Amino acid sequence: MPETDAYIGLGSNLADPLSQLAGAITRLAALPYTQLVAQSPFYASRPVGPQDQPDFVNGAVLLRTALGPLDLLDALQHIERAHQRERIQRWGPRTLDLDLLLYGNHHIDDDRLTVPHVELANRDFVLQPLLDLTPTLILPDGRPVSELRQSCPDNALRRLDPVPGSLASMGPGD
Repeated sequence: MPETDAYIGLGSNLADPLSQLAGAITRLAALPYTQLVAQSPFYASRPVGPQDQPDFVNGAVLLRTALGPLDLLDALQHIERAHQRERIQRWGPRTLDLDLLLYGNHHIDDDRLTVPHVELANRDFVLQPLLDLTPTLILPDGRPVSELRQSCPDNALRRLDPVPGSLASMGPGD
């Protein structure tokens, strides 16, 4: 099976967000036909949407996978459910949010999945972790992520200290 590089965005603002993200990364690394290539640092930021919730902790990982995009989406949603993710309020608080941000150089417009992620260009907490993973990353439409990051709205993004034992300082090919 051919392998594809997939970028996954991670977020949490409930039930010890750092532990939620660390647990999710462990599960992502264990997916079949998938290798965890790199993990970004974690960042804290204000919530998008309702402001009456805790700040979010976000990051991203780069996976190399032979799973198709919908199979990967199913796996991400399975991990979310294992972390007691409840979909109650749009942009509301959550234990874990896993978004398939990019799947190779593919454009996907399916009832269940849109790739690149619809809000990618408007989220500093998505763009910065992507740049940490791949500083020269270019979207399938030819836009450099570095340029999107420069013009992205500020969401009070702040880098958190690495979690002991994490791969946060690991880049592609390390």
